[in-house]
Amino acid sequence: MALSKSQRFVIAELTRKAGKLDIKKYYQLVRGFTRAMHLPLLKLAYHPWDQTIRCGSHEVPVRVFSPERRAKGLLLFFHGGGWVVGDIDSYSDTCVLMTRMTGCVVVSVDYRLAPEHRFPAGLLDCYAASQAILQQADTLGFTEQDITFIGDSAGGNLAAAVSLYIRDQGGILPSRQILLYPSTWNDHDARTSPFESIRTNGQDKMLTAQRVEDYIDLYKGSASDLQNPYFAPLTVSDFSKQPKTLLLTAEYDPLRDEGEEYGHQLAAAGNEVEIHRIPDALHGFFSQYGTPPPVRKAYQYIQAFLSGR
Repeated sequence: MALSKSQRFVIAELTRKAGKLDIKKYYQLVRGFTRAMHLPLLKLAYHPWDQTIRCGSHEVPVRVFSPERRAKGLLLFFHGGGWVVGDIDSYSDTCVLMTRMTGCVVVSVDYRLAPEHRFPAGLLDCYAASQAILQQADTLGFTEQDITFIGDSAGGNLAAAVSLYIRDQGGILPSRQILLYPSTWNDHDARTSPFESIRTNGQDKMLTAQRVEDYIDLYKGSASDLQNPYFAPLTVSDFSKQPKTLLLTAEYDPLRDEGEEYGHQLAAAGNEVEIHRIPDALHGFFSQYGTPPPVRKAYQYIQAFLSGR
């Protein structure tokens, strides 16, 4: 199905304004805009718990959201934003809804952002948070089998990368991971990318192929990072021994095909994987206000996945 007139109008306005700014001015503007436009409205009737987790010489803030009834599990959430924007405040409403829709405790990780902190800073923060949660699962009232990684966009990239990193470091893996329209590849140039969605969905959308390239340039510490599987998970040579995976993509997303390919590679390596494409959805739909059809559809898949159906 085609995008609606209102969707096309919003995309046109956002891309028109964004196109006039270089990436450094753009991400600074977006950080301020994100904080202003995503005031945690649902948090007013909610009481999240802020904590910190030690990672080397610094502490990583986390925010804990608990359901009203006995929790069915724990979701460790890595937010999106191109590794450059977003934080636990701007994603608070998303986490409140996630808690209500799943009945799980949600722990949101406020990892360090680029370009002030380039790769692998954010990855190491998410790894530290994952191991702290998994090592203390019993004191939190859970087992390792109750814990699921979940992330959207850059957060989906981090969830996938942390799972690979844990496997390679001999750490504790969660039982499941949910990857929402993740970035998994290192080339988003329409002329050279192997993925058709970069060409079909990479222009005139809220997330363009060029903007993905800009974010990657801000995130990487050096050119060699592009071939690092913890930076671009599709470059890994061994896809085995990964958690049971639910991978959701968006129909009109430039990252759609690389996300689905990552799921196919996991499945080919013997992992248990579900892949679903959300129709009529744009990149970033999961953090939309309310529960529009793409969000409702995503939660149908998430609820079934978490319950083992």
